[in-house]
Amino acid sequence: MSAERTHQLDRPVVPGRDHVLGPSDAPITLVEYGSYACPRCRAVNEQIAKIRDQFGDRLRYVFRHKPLTGNDLALRAAELVEQAETPEQFWKAHIALMTRSPTLTEEDLSAIASNLGLPPRGSAAATTAADRAKAHVAADLMSAQASGALLTPTFFINGRRYDGPWDEVSFADALLGSLGHRVRTAALEFAAWTPALGVLLLLASLVAVALTNSPFAAGFSAFWHRSLGFTWGDTGYQLPLLNWVNDGLLSIFFLVVGLEIKREFTIGHLSSRRLAALPVAAAIGGMVVPASLYALAIPGGPWASGWGVPMATDTAFAVALIAMMGKRVPVELRIFLTAAAIVDDIGAITVVALFYSSDLHSGFLVAALAIVGLLMLLNKSGIYRVAPYALLGLALWVCVHEGGIHATLAGVVLALLIPTRPPPNLSALMAQADTIIAVETSEGPEGLGHRLSTPALQALDAIHDRLESPAARVLRHVEPWSSYVVLPVFALANAGVALTVDVLDGHESLFAAITLGLVVGKPVGMVLVPALAVRLGLATKPAEYSWMQVIGAGALSGIGFTMSLFIAGQAFPLEADFAAAKIAVFSASLLSAIIGVAILGWAGTKEKEAS
Repeated sequence: MSAERTHQLDRPVVPGRDHVLGPSDAPITLVEYGSYACPRCRAVNEQIAKIRDQFGDRLRYVFRHKPLTGNDLALRAAELVEQAETPEQFWKAHIALMTRSPTLTEEDLSAIASNLGLPPRGSAAATTAADRAKAHVAADLMSAQASGALLTPTFFINGRRYDGPWDEVSFADALLGSLGHRVRTAALEFAAWTPALGVLLLLASLVAVALTNSPFAAGFSAFWHRSLGFTWGDTGYQLPLLNWVNDGLLSIFFLVVGLEIKREFTIGHLSSRRLAALPVAAAIGGMVVPASLYALAIPGGPWASGWGVPMATDTAFAVALIAMMGKRVPVELRIFLTAAAIVDDIGAITVVALFYSSDLHSGFLVAALAIVGLLMLLNKSGIYRVAPYALLGLALWVCVHEGGIHATLAGVVLALLIPTRPPPNLSALMAQADTIIAVETSEGPEGLGHRLSTPALQALDAIHDRLESPAARVLRHVEPWSSYVVLPVFALANAGVALTVDVLDGHESLFAAITLGLVVGKPVGMVLVPALAVRLGLATKPAEYSWMQVIGAGALSGIGFTMSLFIAGQAFPLEADFAAAKIAVFSASLLSAIIGVAILGWAGTKEKEAS
């Protein structure tokens, strides 16, 4: 796992190689990757000085170079200070470059070079010093990249990247390691860990199974069937808690899914036809072939409607497993699997809406269509406030639910109609923000010196609302709730199954059909249809991964889990049938995970040997 994903400092601090202020045994080490031409680094330098004064010998401060990319002056400044012969000379030159003038200039470099007393140009000593300086700066740049320091300045506190505010109070809070800061840091690191969602889903499922097979089983079941809703007078809106989870909370998940696939197809990895064709073809094959195999195994009877169960892929588990394999799996393959799984999710909810919905009520459906029209009007009018979309989305959910179509479709529809692209006048907005900050923070009659007025803050809020598209804003705020609350709660509510010896009695053919669809149908469809698309010239397979790795990804797509459980709950109203379907989904998902990881591990080894 790379340092970029774990937020860890790549290279430990070594006195003599690193530039260090403070005792080597200080309990707190603050490492900064910065650039002398970076205005943010120059601005935060004053805060660093205050922090050092406050903490004294408890703090060890380290500066490493990350010159601004493409900025020749920044690179020359870094290489210049590295020619200092003593630590005292380095820090004197460092402070001068950070504070000598508002912005870094040629005159600054000339003055510093003169103060350093460098050897005459062209001499052997000058050449040696310059080569040593270039090597040091290059090593710092490599360390910055390996540590995930993408911006300047980037700070690391005791080896962990600090992404909080740069003011003195926030720095002190982080350096002292207060309880609140430790909790926030642990939560952010867990969320940044790719397999985190898979772990939460697995834990929630295990808890559900354990409670279902414990003395608390009756109470656990009664809890999910408790009615919950709103009442006013003699009327109200009541649903069992399980329905609120499966119809309400899961709509949030499909809103996020819709926003992700819209982003990929508009401004992301799949924004061109040929880039999108391969995962779309894989998703289609991964839905059609499993459903066909299920239909062949169970052509009729009460279980015939379960053909949708093996169509689904659990994106969280599949992507978590492929990410845990690290460099043995190319990033392009992860993008392929993620895109295919997202298209698969859209297909699954479409199938639910069309084939697993209850009796239709035309009045509510007409109202839903009218709301969709209003959402389209908002989109075409360039309305960038999120609130109107949220209110209409809530009304759409009610109308779709009461109209007899599965309510989660409302989340997908809302996602497709929320604007994705930022406004066209991006440069004008950025210039306006810069002007407001410059005027407000300037000394004199027009500015306040060191703080922003309320009107200025309100203006910056309005600019921020325009800089970020509504889709990006919703995704940023809602996606963590979808991943770390909605899906685990869904698994907790639906994964519980009584593990008795007779749970599969009379359901052997149902178990076999679901297993056949997920374990065999998924990889077959995920490989054959894309291969056909490539053969016909409709799609192009990237050279970064092989067809054997596509087979491994196809096997991982057989992890149905949450999505398969969701469809099974719609397809099998009888508890005994649903329980058998759960066992089949669990077993097939586990088998698919083992097969997929084994194939990808073997294929990754072969690719490494071939290279």
